Amino acid sequence: MCIAEYTVLDMKKEFGAYLRKVREELRQKDKRYSVRQVAGRIGIEPSYLSKVERGENVSLSEEKTILLAQDLGKDPDVLLALGGRVSSELQAVIRKRPVLFASLIRQLKDLPDHAVLRIVREVRDGDW
Repeated sequence: MCIAEYTVLDMKKEFGAYLRKVREELRQKDKRYSVRQVAGRIGIEPSYLSKVERGENVSLSEEKTILLAQDLGKDPDVLLALGGRVSSELQAVIRKRPVLFASLIRQLKDLPDHAVLRIVREVRDGDW
């Protein structure tokens, strides 16, 4: 197995473990969060969701990941990122100005969260 394959498989295991943890925590309070019921609500087979949670070499589409995030009360962008994806909406934004957004992301990557949030607020609230 090459390093790239190990990285993808390892990421799937972490993503699956996170999903299972969140779902199981919800199930402790509400029995509607069984594998069977969650899978039914997002339109996949329970066995498939179980494979995702075990980190097997399967993945959820963007649509199913977003539905799962909504069902579990999580941010869809976070679940997509944990699953190694970026939403098609964000991809479209980046494709409009790839050099600019690549540079921006690289510049922001090491800043603390509060600094990034300050920049976001400034851009959002600024007079342009």
